[in-house]
Amino acid sequence: MSLNPNQVGGIILCGGQSRRMGRPKAWLPFGREAMLQRMVRLLSEVIRPVVVVAAPDQDLPQLPPDIMLVRDEEKGRGPLQGLAAGLSALRGQIEAVYLSSCDVPFLRPTFVRRMIDLLDDREICVPYIDGYHHPLAGVYRLGIVDRVVRLLAENRLRPVFLFETAATRFVQSHELTDVDPDFQSLRNLNTPEDYEQALRDLARQNG
Repeated sequence: MSLNPNQVGGIILCGGQSRRMGRPKAWLPFGREAMLQRMVRLLSEVIRPVVVVAAPDQDLPQLPPDIMLVRDEEKGRGPLQGLAAGLSALRGQIEAVYLSSCDVPFLRPTFVRRMIDLLDDREICVPYIDGYHHPLAGVYRLGIVDRVVRLLAENRLRPVFLFETAATRFVQSHELTDVDPDFQSLRNLNTPEDYEQALRDLARQNG
């Protein structure tokens, strides 16, 4: 069953503890906006509705009024908990979601659209590049939410456990290079050095 792009929403996870960065990634200045604000804007250009999933007591920059905010039930249980919260919030509204972290400031709309197209009749579609899965750049049908909740209850928190329960398509690099040759959409910022390099690259892009 191919997806109608109008039936795809977005989930942005920002509840991570940012230990290596040393400060909250959602608030990092990036151009004229905070990192989370940029991610919301980029994803909203392609798909709606968009849900932001934050930690229980996390302070966030101001977001547009049409952005839904939900909270993790507990801190520190990883992306599956955020995925469960986002999918539950969107139940009945759409058929699938594109899942993103809040620290991929060079995300390309064409990359998101390609991932949606590649889901086809599967339940999950996730990049598998250079030997690594990228669960925070994948597309997930809402029907998997009960399996995500079950894995959380079993304390099986790694996304690969979810892939094993579902009809999952692992997208190879050659399926994406025409829309994002350097895989900038997978470039997340984990350290201050990553962030400083991204700011330099942004300055070059802006001339």
